[in-house]
Amino acid sequence: MRQPEASTRYGIVRGTEEEGVVIWRGIPFAAPPVGELRFAAPRPPSSWEGIRDASSFGPVSLQPPDTRGTRFRGQQPVFSEDCLHLNIWSPAEEDESLPVMVWIHGGTFLTGSGSQPMFDGSVLASESRVVVVSVNYRLGPLGFLHLSPLGDGFVSNAGLLDQVAALEWVQGNIAAFGGDPKRVTVFGESAGSMSVAALLAMPSARGLFARAIMQSGASQALPPEAGSAIAAALLAELGLDRSSASQLRSLPAESILSAAFAVAQRLTGDSPGMVFQPVVDPATLPEEPILAVSGGSAAGVPLLIGTNSHEGHYFFREGTPVPPMEKSLRALEQTLGLSDLSALAPYYSEDWEGQAGMMTDLFFWRSSVAFAESYLGHGPVWMYRFDWGVEDHTLLSKAVHTAEIPYVFGNMDFLRTLGIQVTPELQSLSDAMRSAWTAFAYSGNPDCPALLWPEYETDERATLIFDESPAVVKDPESEKRKMIF
Repeated sequence: MRQPEASTRYGIVRGTEEEGVVIWRGIPFAAPPVGELRFAAPRPPSSWEGIRDASSFGPVSLQPPDTRGTRFRGQQPVFSEDCLHLNIWSPAEEDESLPVMVWIHGGTFLTGSGSQPMFDGSVLASESRVVVVSVNYRLGPLGFLHLSPLGDGFVSNAGLLDQVAALEWVQGNIAAFGGDPKRVTVFGESAGSMSVAALLAMPSARGLFARAIMQSGASQALPPEAGSAIAAALLAELGLDRSSASQLRSLPAESILSAAFAVAQRLTGDSPGMVFQPVVDPATLPEEPILAVSGGSAAGVPLLIGTNSHEGHYFFREGTPVPPMEKSLRALEQTLGLSDLSALAPYYSEDWEGQAGMMTDLFFWRSSVAFAESYLGHGPVWMYRFDWGVEDHTLLSKAVHTAEIPYVFGNMDFLRTLGIQVTPELQSLSDAMRSAWTAFAYSGNPDCPALLWPEYETDERATLIFDESPAVVKDPESEKRKMIF
């Protein structure tokens, strides 16, 4: 039996047992990144005496408000710079050491938290016999401002360094919670998936995990020149320059966020784009992830990667403002680091559906296929596509961005909060995805008796399509793939 009390290198924590799962919430994996540690690399947490209560989630990273009310589903989390906490779900009826799945949340590097209801790890832990960990990391300008050229202890990619610190904590402490540090799978969606791509490229992350899963996001990093220009614009917005940059550590965080969002609005307008994101930086992310993995930076680490069939319909919806096609193309070119996409414009209508399709194909699918191809030869790769839609649902009638997450986690209760009836077909699909993901966590191969899944190679491009009846398809939509490449 797993006990609610566990000993870490920093002290004892007491969690709670809930329906066969022991849950520890809000464990600090690094010191609060405040004061002199703002914009600095994460430091180890302080030790404590006695038993630390771990029954409640810790604060989440400062971020824009949840205007849709979907991020925390009515909960009222505390927002704070002191956000570097993680959460653990471990099956109570277990004594043996189990594989560990470390979840990195998405949110365009601006929003989100490991404590969002969608990411509840209870079902994964209890029914699939794994230890689930979710982490927070610094977001927006506090986590992704290119400041290392300033020296004086400033770093770039602080949010990625937070993720590395969390993985280091897992390596040093997870055995006390029933996890096997030699079988750690890092998985994430959207910006979390892009984070996984970066971790596969970062020298400091090497050896901290054994397998990787990337859901709806691939290689993403600004060139250093662009990162420096954004940092300079933010300093100017705050009335600072290089010589007075040290004041960044003492300014109210709200002032920094307000200035950052003003800069982002000027740079992107009404077009989709990420101003605050990973940046190529010699000390932390020496190469774009796709170039690093093509050179073997993650050699030997199995990779599972895929996208949803209607990613873009999450961002473009009927009745919402649609930017001119030329502006959307420029935003995609800047985001993807491509010189000219204008030849593809005639294949997409200029209305919201056309632009949604263009985002799905170019930003998500194309990038994931390119990353998978770059990875081949250095480790085994499996490719999937999620196609399932819930008929007549206002958002999930198509397989939009984020739609696969509750199925992977087996989180049917979350789907019910969205007004979805959990049918046997829906439950069966979730069981199939959960079985494949956890088989991968156990062995580095998602193939399982109920779901045969061949590796992805460029000759056949075997892709597992998750729909009402999951099936392997060779080179799905091959003509479109050839067009967008």
